[in-house]
Amino acid sequence: MALAREGASIIAFDICAPVATAPYPMASESDLAETVRLVEEAGGKILARQADVRDLDRLTAIVDEGIDQFGRLDIILGNAGIVSQGLMSEMTAAQWGEMIDINLTGVFNTVRAGMKQMISAGNGGAIVLTSSTAGLRSMDNIGHYVAAKHGVTGLAKALANELGQHNIRVNSLHPSNVRTDMLVNEGNFRMFRPDLDNPQLEDAIEAYGTIHLLDTPWLEPEDVSSAVLYLVSSEGRFITGSQFTIDAGFLAK
Repeated sequence: MALAREGASIIAFDICAPVATAPYPMASESDLAETVRLVEEAGGKILARQADVRDLDRLTAIVDEGIDQFGRLDIILGNAGIVSQGLMSEMTAAQWGEMIDINLTGVFNTVRAGMKQMISAGNGGAIVLTSSTAGLRSMDNIGHYVAAKHGVTGLAKALANELGQHNIRVNSLHPSNVRTDMLVNEGNFRMFRPDLDNPQLEDAIEAYGTIHLLDTPWLEPEDVSSAVLYLVSSEGRFITGSQFTIDAGFLAK
């Protein structure tokens, strides 16, 4: 909602359907409808459509529709992502493939769907790709996620070099734990507390915080939104090609 409160018109899409290898529920159509309500409540305009980030043609059609409706495209946020757990020596091809297709190719597709429109408009712009602290260092039991998120980090660097001549800035964002369904689920409870047969949130929450220098188990989504707002605003006008961390000190520990 941070961008809507600042007057941005939003083009939003989400699969609103299960993902086979993700061990937690995806956002639903009612969640997307709630996003529409919150954006409009904040005074913004929004075009929201159901779409899979693996479908570039569908994304491009939605972006084109949004530009026709709102007039221009200034910001692209590549925020597609799932997580699952497991050793790579035991991982199925489906689990690996779905991770790379959504977390890396899906982010590329999100950018590619609007990048040519942004270039041809000649107004510059800002692109932020959501990577992770796992895009800057390795973590156990999520090697496929680490690989995808490192790929997002490299993608942002490559795009920053390619698009700088068009005055389009590109940065990657690297949060630590963020309190969403992607973090707070049984798969992660077991990853943080492998010593327990059926760990619950109250069992894992202390372990969540042990990775940080600051006394918190997680960031709130609003903390990440604030970082995005800074990177796309005029205050961040000379930041490009950077790896912007918001991690409660995790990477320094």
